[in-house]
Amino acid sequence: MSMEFKGKVALVTGGSRGLGATTAAALAARGADIAISYVASADKAEAVVRTLEETGVRAIAIRSDQADPSAARPLVDAVVSHFGRLDILVNNAAIAVQGQTVDDPALRDEELDRQWRINVLGAVATTRAAARALSDGGRIVFVGSGLGSRIPFPGVADYAGTKAAIVGYAKGVARDLGPRNITVNVVQPGIMPTDMAAAVADNLPEAVMDLHAIRRIATLDEVAAAVCFLAGPTADYITGGVLDVAGGFQI
Repeated sequence: MSMEFKGKVALVTGGSRGLGATTAAALAARGADIAISYVASADKAEAVVRTLEETGVRAIAIRSDQADPSAARPLVDAVVSHFGRLDILVNNAAIAVQGQTVDDPALRDEELDRQWRINVLGAVATTRAAARALSDGGRIVFVGSGLGSRIPFPGVADYAGTKAAIVGYAKGVARDLGPRNITVNVVQPGIMPTDMAAAVADNLPEAVMDLHAIRRIATLDEVAAAVCFLAGPTADYITGGVLDVAGGFQI
């Protein structure tokens, strides 16, 4: 495998499990030193760090709650203090609160508000903090969702709204950081085999599968590879873009 990220430092938020851990491993396999953030899964985070270190890269896990925007600056400062630089930010941390329509009398308002804090305000705060620290020519990749641009079923309004907001924000950041040759893009997966999607991923109705031209869900490796592409040198002239990795869900 190409060592295209040798000498680079990447921060992957929410990197203790699921897509975050897979993306961290994919970046490390290509030579990047890795920082991952986590909230509560300390044992899982340390296990990810050990696995990354076994590939020959440097790695660190930092506890940081993305629901608290004030935690973003200390997170980025810790990465730069440990490694001396930051080249790649992968805004992966997110939660999914789904299943209720907005007129549901039992709507879980507090959970939905927390979702907006984590998925949007937390990602924005991390991006603001990282923007000042990123090396010129660096990369920011947001992990969005196919639901950010297509909503084929009810009960996902707030989640879809958070992901649509990220697309607009990413485009604005791409414009801001373009003069420094920092690219900013969004990867939009469909349903993936993660803990967050476990409630639906294994029992998808045929009608949902029919929405995909390729009738299966994405693998974590496929989505991580898309992140690595946008973070790599062959994507130098791609910025403000949205890359769907969803088997034709957007068609």
